[in-house]
Amino acid sequence: PRACIMMTSKQPPGITDGFSGTIGNTPLIHLKSLSEATGCTILGKAEFMNPGGSVKDRTALGLILAGERSGLLRPGGTIVEGTAGNTGIGLATLALARGYKCIIYMPDNQSQEKVDLLRTLGAEVYCVPVVPFANPKQYYHQAKARAAEIEGGYFTDQFESSANYQVHYDTTGPEIWVQTEGKLDAVVLAAGTGGSIGGISNYLKDKSDGKVQAYLVDCQGSALYNYVTKGELKGDGRSSVTSGIGIARITANFAKAKIDGAFQADDYECVEMVHYLLRHEGLMLGSSSGVNAVGAVKLARKLGPGHTIVTILCDLGQRYMTQIYNQSFLEPLSLWPSAKALEFLEKKEEQPATAAETK
Repeated sequence: PRACIMMTSKQPPGITDGFSGTIGNTPLIHLKSLSEATGCTILGKAEFMNPGGSVKDRTALGLILAGERSGLLRPGGTIVEGTAGNTGIGLATLALARGYKCIIYMPDNQSQEKVDLLRTLGAEVYCVPVVPFANPKQYYHQAKARAAEIEGGYFTDQFESSANYQVHYDTTGPEIWVQTEGKLDAVVLAAGTGGSIGGISNYLKDKSDGKVQAYLVDCQGSALYNYVTKGELKGDGRSSVTSGIGIARITANFAKAKIDGAFQADDYECVEMVHYLLRHEGLMLGSSSGVNAVGAVKLARKLGPGHTIVTILCDLGQRYMTQIYNQSFLEPLSLWPSAKALEFLEKKEEQPATAAETK
């Protein structure tokens, strides 16, 4: 299956309907070093190979197609979104390809690489101070208000739109199932909007009659780990160097996820992991991929040898050169990596609660 199954193609096999048709059908990469270290088969879905460079290309296409089908996004209209960057990059790229304008609001703690790329793609970008979600100046609310002010404005609403969940149910989940020939035991994913974990977990559970397990791995500072394991929406008060994941509220997309348990991955583990994967796999990945890989190792150790685990490799590290690959940025935070192998994960792992225990 390809993401372009959302569109009717009149092209022969092997020819796509423009840029939009190139999204999806990303390969699974066997992460040899992690697999050998755990005795499991750990596979990473290479979402960084989407044309806009991240898993959010799928979300962006799903949101735009939903707007076009509903009539809310009209020819020559303006797409508006609040995003940490990658959804905005996908939207801005597709806006160029499909004849729309694009306005992006994003928190001002995101990498300069993302801001520069968005502006290169023609987006009108507003970097706004980081404030709690309840504050009307939070980037999500500013984007929503701006869309309402503009004639022809369309707020894509990645956090709450069911199109986000649906694109992963319709494409990412089926791709994983086909690529593994249905022979997988579990998936483990971080969450921001909740679209990927929502759509993928539901599809794989539907397809396997509930046999495939789904786990959340949550970055530091986020409230989702406590929500899944304790039923309380409470973070640990820490900020994080991660980008695009972690949240302190339950979105409509995350609410649909079918989750069997959860792990945490702190910034130390995340940064060590992205540098580990660079040295041992030749993969230069972003912070959310590091969190996902930490979750995959922790889940492998929980399940034991012989299991097949899939996670998402969300984007590439080139978007974070000034942050998680920058010694001058990491050293003041005591995060410059020093591990030779996986000793940074040797501490006692938390045992995730089951879904039944959290209700």
